[in-house]
Amino acid sequence: MTQHNQPVRVAIVGAGNIADGSHMPAIQAQDGQAVAVAVVDVDQDRAAAFADRWGIPEVYDDLPDMLRDAHPDLVVVCTPPLAHREAITACLDAGVWVWCEKPPTLSLAEYDAISAHEGERGPYVSYVFQHRFGSAARILREHIRNSTLGAPLVGICHTLWYRDDAYFDVPWRGKWETEGGGPTMGHGIHQMDLMLSLMGEWTEVRAATGTLARDVETEDVSMALARFANGAMVSMVNSVLSPRETSYLRFDFADATVELEHLYGYDNSHWTWTPAPHRSGDAPESLGAPTDDRPSSHAAQLAVLLRALRAGQRPEASGHDGRRALAFIAALYQAAATGRPVTPDMLTPDNPFYHSMSGIRDTAHDQADKEQIGV
Repeated sequence: MTQHNQPVRVAIVGAGNIADGSHMPAIQAQDGQAVAVAVVDVDQDRAAAFADRWGIPEVYDDLPDMLRDAHPDLVVVCTPPLAHREAITACLDAGVWVWCEKPPTLSLAEYDAISAHEGERGPYVSYVFQHRFGSAARILREHIRNSTLGAPLVGICHTLWYRDDAYFDVPWRGKWETEGGGPTMGHGIHQMDLMLSLMGEWTEVRAATGTLARDVETEDVSMALARFANGAMVSMVNSVLSPRETSYLRFDFADATVELEHLYGYDNSHWTWTPAPHRSGDAPESLGAPTDDRPSSHAAQLAVLLRALRAGQRPEASGHDGRRALAFIAALYQAAATGRPVTPDMLTPDNPFYHSMSGIRDTAHDQADKEQIGV
């Protein structure tokens, strides 16, 4: 592990758009606390071009070779979802921490099998859920924890995006086996994770899905109604069919409504804090709206992850905290397929939706997963 006075050595696996557009800027925003030392891609020419753009000294087309030679402290996995499991477990088994792009894995079974490779004190794998880490979300989480806005009652969580037919020409998109699901899994997961990280444990979900306009195996729209342990009820919509794109979350408390409308990231200007009628004289600041303004971003999450890595502590968005959104999505797909409500206790290894978001089981993968988690 890196010394506290030395930058964390970071390697990138997958030299695609998300690494270029989000992860390398996040690394460079850490004020010298992190440095990219290697990049890995099955296309070595693409990896070499990526390294040239970002001044990365080492280029590899093989992950084990990189782990052996470059000695990273943290590996950022930016591959398509199908390749997450192999890359994460290779890094954990080499004693290296991991930060992996969403969706974490293709199934709960995969998630739990990967978790078996973590040590009691690390290394750990954390997942990219950057919307939790803006200042407004973090202060709202404290308000909910301390009940300063009154009881949470009603919520809305909408990911209304647009992806045309050409978007799904990429071979792994829109397929259960390689993407794990449709917009519920690949797009709405960010807003749903933010909602779940704020509202806490869910207790029941009812849902419907449809494939209305895109030529895909998965859904192109889903709708859900969720109940939470704190008594709140939340409606959720995930779509890639919505020409006016928006990401919209709303939280109605006894004393206020708090809203967020953005697209792919927010700062404080995207939030609205509205007092209830009996508090109509209150300004947003008196409701507890934040005065500091840290936007949601990969950089914000990476800063928190680096602190956890240096302290040897499990980071946010890992373990049970990283699993919550994936379990909710599995329940949503099961509820939509069966027309019946699903509760967390139903997501056990004898449930086909534990093994695949489609509910179609692969017995060979099932057996491998069971061996990993000791079932």
